[in-house]
Amino acid sequence: MRCIENEARINNPVVNSIRGLLEHRALWLYFIMDEADKKGIPYEDTMRDAIKRCGFYQGGNLLKKGKTDSLNGLKRALFGIAARIVFEMKIIKSDENNLEIDFYYCPLVKAWQKQNCTGEQIEKLCDIAMCGDRGIAETYGAMFELPKTIARGDKKCELRFRKKNSRFI
Repeated sequence: MRCIENEARINNPVVNSIRGLLEHRALWLYFIMDEADKKGIPYEDTMRDAIKRCGFYQGGNLLKKGKTDSLNGLKRALFGIAARIVFEMKIIKSDENNLEIDFYYCPLVKAWQKQNCTGEQIEKLCDIAMCGDRGIAETYGAMFELPKTIARGDKKCELRFRKKNSRFI
């Protein structure tokens, strides 16, 4: 049994309210998985494809909003101050071709912890949820890497976006 540490350091009513909305979204994902498991219905491929499709949709809207496909533009459009506070993020690197962000808190993982999900379930749910980020990355012509996650028991999530035509720097 893995130990997942996921405690918020920032605590205020507005931030907690936003986190609650994200937790609610995570519950949908868990309940769909749980009901499908109970009924013996294969779900994983469908959920991954649907969430990645949502990422493509969101990525397209972000591109229109930001009017650029640079990863600096993605940072401005998606990872603004509110998101940074809610997920307790730190921008490690940001330029036209590379975006590296570390998250130190995850409301989605918190929702699954509240449902007493196993570490394996949380890891699977997280990987499925990250299909949205994979879709956004593809929309921006980027590759997406996730070397560490809170869901796997790491102290932080490391999100790495890299333009496909750039060198890994």
